[in-house]
Amino acid sequence: MGPRVLVDATCVPADRGALGRYVDGLVQALAEAGADLALACQRADEERYGRLLPGARIVPGPPAIAHRPARLAWEQSGLPLVATQVEADVIHSPHYSMPLRPGLPTVVTIHDLAFFTAPDTHSPVTATFYKAAIKTSARRATRLIVPSKATRDEVVRVLEADSTKIDVAYHGVDHSLFNRPSQAQLERVAARLGLHGRPYVAYLGTLEPRKNVPALIEGWAAAVADLAEPPALVLAGGTGWSDEVDDAVAAVPAHLRLVRPGYLHFTDLPGFFGGALVVAFPSTGEGFGLPVLEAMACGAPVLTTHRTSLPEVGGDAVAYTEPDAESIKSALRGLIDDGAQREALGNAGYARSLEFTWAVSAQAHMACYERAASAGPG
Repeated sequence: MGPRVLVDATCVPADRGALGRYVDGLVQALAEAGADLALACQRADEERYGRLLPGARIVPGPPAIAHRPARLAWEQSGLPLVATQVEADVIHSPHYSMPLRPGLPTVVTIHDLAFFTAPDTHSPVTATFYKAAIKTSARRATRLIVPSKATRDEVVRVLEADSTKIDVAYHGVDHSLFNRPSQAQLERVAARLGLHGRPYVAYLGTLEPRKNVPALIEGWAAAVADLAEPPALVLAGGTGWSDEVDDAVAAVPAHLRLVRPGYLHFTDLPGFFGGALVVAFPSTGEGFGLPVLEAMACGAPVLTTHRTSLPEVGGDAVAYTEPDAESIKSALRGLIDDGAQREALGNAGYARSLEFTWAVSAQAHMACYERAASAGPG
């Protein structure tokens, strides 16, 4: 058996989101692969992880860490103490930051460098904190894990990090959850969205600047405005922070339908993705782009950009656009008008998604843990 790894899942938010899907998918696959695991988590997640990881030691943190400032303070003092209690050999911090004095080898996941490369797409306070945390992790962690080659290259270029201590581990997708939906799933989601058979373009993600949602709204409106039955646009996910999104929504012509349902339950996502004419994800930068992969797994035709890691995920199985509104308009209208191309992309995307599994990701993580344990503290 390999080193005992303490995974710090206290960073997983209540809505799960992409970070939650990363941590949950990874730890379950690690357990199935026979990894020696312990896991720290929020008290609200103790029962969930107990069911998910029956052979692991689950350690809930104090109630106060439900709030980010308290969690970050606890990460510095409480997490190393838990590592000692569970006799861990390696700590895995899966969300940028790490204890300054961990006392044992530490692996940190760096999801992307948007805080450096696109600082104006985050609030100043958040960007300042994460830039400092990422610099510290790049310097002090024993090893780093990144979800794509594009992110690895950015870490080396922007932070001048040692490329020999960076491991690439692509995310996986839970194919038991993300798959071609049944008719009942399609109808349930359409009813929840209030569309009832009306075609729609789907987006899933935080409504924040780097996701390029204002350009998507403008491009969609221009693409469908002259159609007799214009497809709706559904923007699912957290609100994030972006006055530009609100401005773009306000400018949508009155005869078009735009739906903002907020967070969707995991069980609704196959119906949401699979029921869409097109899943549009025109982000200007991603560490990986999990919604693209999940949409592909549901057999949906996907439109995304060539930026950063997205071509690593989509390959030849998705359609691409430049991120400006005019390009999105042209690409989106082309797909809306071409049912054969949408079907071909849906089939190709589904086939490609089968190559991305959490089992493969877990093997890459386990290799990283072994290297960290052999190297000793950073």
